[in-house]
Formats: sequence, C-alpha cells, structure tokens
Amino acid sequence: MHGWWREVAGLVLPVACGGCGRPRTVLCAECGQALYGARARRVRPSPEPAGLPVVHAAAPYEDAVRAVLLGHKERGALGLAGALGSALAGAVRAAVTGPRAGTAGPLLLVPVPSARGAVRARGHDPARRIALAAAGELRRAGVPARVLAVLRQRRAVSDQAGLSARERAANLAGALEVVAGGGRLLEGGLAVLVDDLMTTGASLAEAARALSATQERLISVSAQVNAAVVAAPALSFEINRN
Repeated sequence: MHGWWREVAGLVLPVACGGCGRPRTVLCAECGQALYGARARRVRPSPEPAGLPVVHAAAPYEDAVRAVLLGHKERGALGLAGALGSALAGAVRAAVTGPRAGTAGPLLLVPVPSARGAVRARGHDPARRIALAAAGELRRAGVPARVLAVLRQRRAVSDQAGLSARERAANLAGALEVVAGGGRLLEGGLAVLVDDLMTTGASLAEAARALSATQERLISVSAQVNAAVVAAPALSFEINRN
C-alpha cells in the first residue's frame, strides 16, 4: 500500500527538481547535465576491497547528484527513476566496451540486493527500479538488455551506515548468494552488476564473489563480471585519473 501511494502521489502532486528544488520539473537541465551529461568513467575506492570488479560510474556523488539519489531512495521521489536509469545506462555502456561487447549475448543487469528491512521501510527497491529503467533505456537504443534479480541475502547484515571500509567488508562477507536456478538464467548473456551508489565497494565485491561462485559451476557464464553504478565518491574519480 505504501509503494502504491507513492506511485499515485508522484502523478498528482506538484513536483520540483530533485537536484535543486526548481519548481514544475522533475529534473532541470542543469541537474540532468550533472547526473548524466558526462562520459561515465572507471572508479576505484581507497582502500580497494579484495575482489572488487571493474566499476564505472556516471557521476560524482555530490551536490545535485547526491540530492537526486537520496530523493529517489529515501524520500520516494519515484519520478526520478528514469533520469537515474539514463545515468546508469551510460555507466553500463562504459563497463562493457571492448572486444567482448556485443558478442556475449544480451546484457544482463544484476542489481545488488538491498536488505529486506530497508526495502520494507522505503516501500520500494531503489537499485532494482533504476536497473529496470536502465534496461529500458538500453533497449530503446538498440542494445538487448534485461534485469535479472538473481542475488539475495543469505543471512542478516548490520546497517552499513557509520561502518569503516574494513567493517563493511566483514559485515558483508558471505552474505549474498545466487537464487536457485539463477545460474542457468545467467547463461548466454553478459552479466553486469548494477547499483545506485558505490562507497567503499564492499557490496559490489561481495556480489561479484557470489556470482563467481556460480560461474565456477557453469562454464558458459562469463568468468569476468563488470559493474556499473550511478554515482561514486568524487575522490574515487580522482584516484582513477592519477
């Protein structure tokens, strides 16, 4: 019921830009430029967790981009999902460039799962919603893509807020697994892990480990998994440049 009300409210209530608050627009041109106007680039957190896949991000997590992500995730501004999906689609394209692009079947966007309690509290799953929007954006551009939500939490984890990079890695170690039959669904395509935000990289590293455990049993599943996110800390872009 909570999620249903948010969907309706987004259609009938006055809107303001999710980045700067400008009235009568879901996202103004300036904030849209900050979110998806630049070429997605590789990002690396510091310290970099073991097992982190190659990650590309669309924008630094600051100012308008931060406001848009928090508005969508925490305040239920679901009308921002399309713009966030466009940003994620750009990061996915950057993640799969190279000789394997277009030769390994459709792109399979695998969202990093949120804790079930967080999904209930928010009334929606932000990463999955953005992944669905990104897949639609890619298909409209002629790129075969679909979302495969094949990861799940196999045990409870603590709230990541306030934890150090080392504590986050320990908190998530072994926490994810591929659902029964999920490995077969991954055959014949190119898996790309997707999320709205990368901070320390612990969630993406654990998600990559869970997918790799399945890949060991399925030769046809790609041995390398890349990742794409909407945003990452600005410093992770600086490290990449240096």
